[in-house]
Amino acid sequence: MKQEELQAIASQLKHPTGEKGIEMGNMMNETNINMTHHSIQNLNISKENKILELGHGNGGHLEFLMEQSENLKYYGLEMSDLMFQEARQINRNFVSQKQAFFSLYDGNIIPFEDSFFNKIFTVNTLYFWQEPEKLLAEIYRVLKPDGNFCLTFAEESFMKQLPFTQFEFELYSTEKVQQLIEKTDFKIVYTETLTEKVKSKMGELVDRDYTTIVLEK
Repeated sequence: MKQEELQAIASQLKHPTGEKGIEMGNMMNETNINMTHHSIQNLNISKENKILELGHGNGGHLEFLMEQSENLKYYGLEMSDLMFQEARQINRNFVSQKQAFFSLYDGNIIPFEDSFFNKIFTVNTLYFWQEPEKLLAEIYRVLKPDGNFCLTFAEESFMKQLPFTQFEFELYSTEKVQQLIEKTDFKIVYTETLTEKVKSKMGELVDRDYTTIVLEK
């Protein structure tokens, strides 16, 4: 593939727009679904929890999350206007029942008050964080005491094999993420690395190593 094509893929993964963005949103939901389900299960959600997700994409996983317990309230933050609109449309029943609330944000400031959420999670967004330490501090701020944050990402060893990650991506190994977390007030309660088979953007099956780190305030 040409440099421009690879750059376009990287841009769409970071910030989906237009017709191609809708396709990208569907593809991301499909290829990330195991990582997303794994993250949700590791949150140990209980009834009446308020849950925040950063970078929800098209929100195709929300039904699974809502099945975890009763009277949940889900809040999704997204930088892509297209994904914000798509997620609201796909989850319009949850939105109309005031169970799901979607908002746009700038990727740096979380527009909620201190100690608002019981659980927070994000899947495959870490590579695009502009100021990782500051965003972790924001996540810590809006999490209730004893609340959990689940951070899930594909390992650098896998990601660097993908030609488009040379653009716009900051790649992370587990060690690099742990070093980042050490600069915050979070406690690491659980770390797990798994391998799964996924279809690559080029269409072939590949082994992907991904890591979930559960943190506590």
